[in-house]
Amino acid sequence: MSSDRESPLEAFKRATGAAVRAIAERGDLTVGFSAEPPGYSGTRVRVPLPTRDLNVRDVAPVRGAADAAALRLRHHDAAAHARLLPTGDTARLAFDALEQARCEALGANAMAGVADNLTAALEERFRRQGLDRATARDQVSLADALRLIAREALTGAPVAPATQAALDLWRPFIEEKAGADLAQLKAVMADQQAYAREARRILTDLDLEVGGDPEKSEEEETAESGDAQSPEGADNDEAGGGQSDDAEPEATGEQQQAGGQTEETGAAESSEGEQQEVEGAGAEQSGEPGEPSRPDFGRNSLDSGNYRAFTTEFDEVVGAADLCDADELARLRMMLDQQLQHLQGVIAKLANRLQRRLMAKQTRAWVFDLEEGILDAARLARVVANPVLPLSFKQENDTNFRDTVVTLLIDNSGSMRGRPITIAAMSADILARTLERCGVKVEILGFTTRAWKGGQSRERWLASGKPAAPGRLNDLRHIVYKEADAPWRRARRNLGLMLREGILKENIDGEALLWAHTRLIARPEQRRILMVISDGAPVDDSTLSVNSGSYLEKHLRSVIEYIETRSPVELIAIGIGHDVTRYYRRAVTIVDVEQLGGTVMEKLAELFDEDDRRPGSAQRQARGGRR
Repeated sequence: MSSDRESPLEAFKRATGAAVRAIAERGDLTVGFSAEPPGYSGTRVRVPLPTRDLNVRDVAPVRGAADAAALRLRHHDAAAHARLLPTGDTARLAFDALEQARCEALGANAMAGVADNLTAALEERFRRQGLDRATARDQVSLADALRLIAREALTGAPVAPATQAALDLWRPFIEEKAGADLAQLKAVMADQQAYAREARRILTDLDLEVGGDPEKSEEEETAESGDAQSPEGADNDEAGGGQSDDAEPEATGEQQQAGGQTEETGAAESSEGEQQEVEGAGAEQSGEPGEPSRPDFGRNSLDSGNYRAFTTEFDEVVGAADLCDADELARLRMMLDQQLQHLQGVIAKLANRLQRRLMAKQTRAWVFDLEEGILDAARLARVVANPVLPLSFKQENDTNFRDTVVTLLIDNSGSMRGRPITIAAMSADILARTLERCGVKVEILGFTTRAWKGGQSRERWLASGKPAAPGRLNDLRHIVYKEADAPWRRARRNLGLMLREGILKENIDGEALLWAHTRLIARPEQRRILMVISDGAPVDDSTLSVNSGSYLEKHLRSVIEYIETRSPVELIAIGIGHDVTRYYRRAVTIVDVEQLGGTVMEKLAELFDEDDRRPGSAQRQARGGRR
């Protein structure tokens, strides 16, 4: 019976999970197997799903992906990594790739079996992405090339055959510019901080945007601002300066849990300042919902005295098509479609279930005792007795179900990178298609920042002499993926933008909520629903380093309280891996992003179920009943 209960596949999964916990030296880890890209978030490690026959060719890449995640968890300090993170997008990706190469090399040098697994996983990824057939340098990212050449330098192992072509395209360029510094990596690979500084030198050699020495600038800022700020403000600056949970793609979840309150305290401070900034940024875009009028429930209804933006000059509200050329957008949409392929069965079931549930709400009501219309069969006897008798007809009336608009507001921060943002994009795609069939309009929005750690807003603050308590210090980027009045077929390509590297940065949830709320309020529909998808509290290093630790959180809470108690907009939140019920009255938290699609559908259906119990619904039914 025991052999029936545990198949070879289940035994392999159990053994892989045990190996991950042993290599990472963490007993609290759980390992999940899925068709999504491998990685980890918090205490959950994501590993590719092995084939049922467990052949050697397919098993080794699975083990390699598990080993790579475990080694990162064991040898990587997320806070130290974030402090030295470069400023440029390409530099950040390359910096992270070099760090991954270090973590893997430490394991490969110590364990021969792990080295083989890592090589198999790397080869499988290159084959799957077609990089083994690359013939031009622009087909291979610089980050991938640096990871390969660093792995070679740190382990001394020959390059895997499937990766040889990709590396050969970049090797002459990299070795010419950074060969000397590459040779120094192995000597410092055991010291993450020293290794990170060598990595920054390599990126500087390659003419990438690295930025100044973060630790040096922090010391200077603390010394210079000592007279301008109170001791409490200086403490906040020092405590917040090292925080960059959102800055790192894969390690964000780990930072969020390891840092305790770090991310949570930094997350709620940016909504009220965006009220002002949303007005200015949104007004530049003609024909945008939310701009024609400013109703009573706007920024004037909030206490904005404690929250502000240092400047809104560099904020932007932009369409997805404006952030990417048409060819790239088509390629990204193709990637999203490929991710959707293996979920087609689940997608169809979810969409059909929601559509049936919503269509059931569109029950028609009849108005009786009319002088014209369809003959009422219940009045046949009266018609036969007296054919000229009036009030023997009826007419069919539709309900107000179609008079609804749904806004999906998606967190586009760096911590959503990988599987979460992919699932969010797929869920948005499914939701837009399904609701469009039911006659319900859907708007899809995203929120992030234009830069890491401040951008032009922070530069303006530095140039102004670093005044105390400057408020929000980052450039907002609010993205319109699909307007409510645009059909899904015209906006479908835009959703692929979420998969583009470099788009996902930091997140200021409060101001994003106000922006989405303002757009909804200006809509003509009677019912307005705002659904927020996020993986945690808002985080902006630049803002939190010079304001109080609860600055963003207080603002987020005030915005949510206002929408939930004084606005006609119905607000619901879905947290991915983090409890958002402490912020939102109507919220649900999911542990695995695979639950997202079903949860979105279910919570939306529940909202429409609640509509049946509303006083307005009873009144409409009474008006449609027999008189």
